Amino acid sequence: MAIHATPKAKPKFRSPFLLLALAITAIAILFLFRSLVSTTGSSPLISISLQNEVKQGRHERYLYWGTRIDCPGKHCETCAGLGHQESSLRCAIEEAMYLQRTFVMPSRICINPMHNKKGIFQLSNTSSSEASWEASSCSMDTLYDIDLISETVPVILDDSKEWSQVLSTSMKLGAPGAGHVEGVSRIDLKENNKFSDLLLINRTASPLSWFMECKDRNKRSSVMLPHSFLPSMAARKLRDVAEKIKADLGDYDAIHVRRGDKLKTRKDRFGVERSLTPHLDRDTRPEFILCRIAKWVPAGRTLFIASNERTPGFFSLLSIRYKLAYSSNYSHILDPLIENNYQLFMVERLLLMGAKTFIKTYKEDETDLSLTDDPKKNTKNWQIPVYTKDENTC
Repeated sequence: MAIHATPKAKPKFRSPFLLLALAITAIAILFLFRSLVSTTGSSPLISISLQNEVKQGRHERYLYWGTRIDCPGKHCETCAGLGHQESSLRCAIEEAMYLQRTFVMPSRICINPMHNKKGIFQLSNTSSSEASWEASSCSMDTLYDIDLISETVPVILDDSKEWSQVLSTSMKLGAPGAGHVEGVSRIDLKENNKFSDLLLINRTASPLSWFMECKDRNKRSSVMLPHSFLPSMAARKLRDVAEKIKADLGDYDAIHVRRGDKLKTRKDRFGVERSLTPHLDRDTRPEFILCRIAKWVPAGRTLFIASNERTPGFFSLLSIRYKLAYSSNYSHILDPLIENNYQLFMVERLLLMGAKTFIKTYKEDETDLSLTDDPKKNTKNWQIPVYTKDENTC
């Protein structure tokens, strides 16, 4: 049987013009590649790779406010008390929630020496009541449960391996990696691609205290966190201690009596003493407390008292109607675990929140019960203190 051979195809002719066009295109691509490298400071191939990792979820976007709560700001030399620092911390967390970013939390918190006296008014009048914790700071995770906070907004500490990796990644990304912002609104940070696409937003350029960024809260589009958010995020060991004490207290009521740091007076040009809280000293004395809380707390109830008043036995008069309890009654539980007054205050706040009826010093919300009607915030109106009873006292 005859086999027919398949004829070979003739080679196609390649135009020299086509070869020239291909060469020019290759050179153009090479110049474009070099141009991108010089503009971004890193290889575009590396940037593309990292951006793909971001899309795949291996990198998140982050918000950084600095190594210290409320700093930069006017409290950089020392620091404010825990309440003021928490106002700043809540502000930063709110912003991270609004921007849908992971918040980079300082790994340590400054302890104001004024708020770190170990002796509190409930203790016996011995030398131990004058003892102080010397620490000027403590680890953030000894106060707060970082994993619990992360259920609301992702949080990492600034001494973590993840934060080191973020810093390294932002350097590799170059310009798209990190942005130092100052005076930029949250809306712009979220909606303007110039900021929203950044891996890391650095807020430390602002000279203001952190909470000043949230001062006009009512006009912000941020997610509002209640004041009770951070107190309820206490570290696990602090929550466990509070649960033990609450179990022993049983069914109880509680009052928070803020005196010491708020009873400030100054003399006017005529030598007359004036105060920003003219009724506070009167309203937080035991005889006036008895009158004020009678309609809220029936006689015979257990009354837990948390206060910064340091005079021993100051609230003893309240015992004519109530069974009084203080954190010092549970020193056998607290002493092995509590290392500073911030931790003690965290436990006390949990006890206050767990009471059947909780009466604050100041009214913060319309539904709050309070010992005084003086406003919590008053920076201008210095008035003569009032100590006499009036028709609105009780």
